[in-house]
Amino acid sequence: MLSSRAHNRRAFLQSAAALGGSFLLASRWAARAAAQSPGKLHLACNQYPWGVFYAREKRDFGASLDAGLAEVAQSGMDGFEPLAGSPEQVDQLAGLLTKHKLEMRSLYVNSTLHKADEAEKSIAAILAIAQRAKRAGTRIIVTNPNPIQWGGAKYKDDSQLKVQAAALDKLGALLKAMGLTLAYHNHDMELREAAREFHHMMLGTDPKNVTLCLDAHWIYRGAGNSAVALFDVVKLYGPRVTELHLRQSANNVWTETFGDGDIDYPALAKRLLELGVKPHLVLEQAPEGGTPKTMSAVESHRKSRRYADRVFAAFAG
Repeated sequence: MLSSRAHNRRAFLQSAAALGGSFLLASRWAARAAAQSPGKLHLACNQYPWGVFYAREKRDFGASLDAGLAEVAQSGMDGFEPLAGSPEQVDQLAGLLTKHKLEMRSLYVNSTLHKADEAEKSIAAILAIAQRAKRAGTRIIVTNPNPIQWGGAKYKDDSQLKVQAAALDKLGALLKAMGLTLAYHNHDMELREAAREFHHMMLGTDPKNVTLCLDAHWIYRGAGNSAVALFDVVKLYGPRVTELHLRQSANNVWTETFGDGDIDYPALAKRLLELGVKPHLVLEQAPEGGTPKTMSAVESHRKSRRYADRVFAAFAG
């Protein structure tokens, strides 16, 4: 499952070629969007679900980002969190997002940080991307350090975890100096082996430099489908949550829309508010094997939006 997800994310990196963008227009749109109605909940979506929804319809989201982003806008989303692999791709996306009146408050980047030499290359590449993204209104840079092997059972040893945490902290400090926030993201692999990788990325970094992109369902699934574990993570690291990825399941299978299910999102929203935390909300509702097939990506996101507006109403403004 992780290898498929990684492949879909990386496929997006090859899809933006030859698409022009106006950076000046993007900057102007970002400024206007910052002054949007204070009573409206800002809800973004990640690129990944659109690729998966399109794939099950034998379509390619990356074949025409212009058409794809038009549907993202039609679904009622306020923003789009893409995966970007180069500054040029940020430029290309910026013009299209401006055209469809979508913000790019956050951006997802890949990184390899558990090897010192590769970590330096990743840091340099991410900083170059972040510099362009900031001009387009991006505030949060999300990264999930690559595993040794996607979908495999080989885990990073203690020395590699220390190298990775140091690199993550360095990256966060450099982004902070640029006026940006680094948010650490995980899938299920980081929760294995007593969650040693996940916890060390939290405990081995300075909260001032590294925040948490809480992907609620990957925490839930990585802990053996445990809501208890999810809320324990919130208890431990809740104040560091700057972004929240939203996905739901029923009987541990991803649902077609974001709604009631295995994770008590109203309780999660309440707990975050009690901590004084109002993270950037990013919808990642996607189908997997066993997910019902009754609607399109646009329909799914529209229904998901309505539920999110109810559950996270207090996060608006």
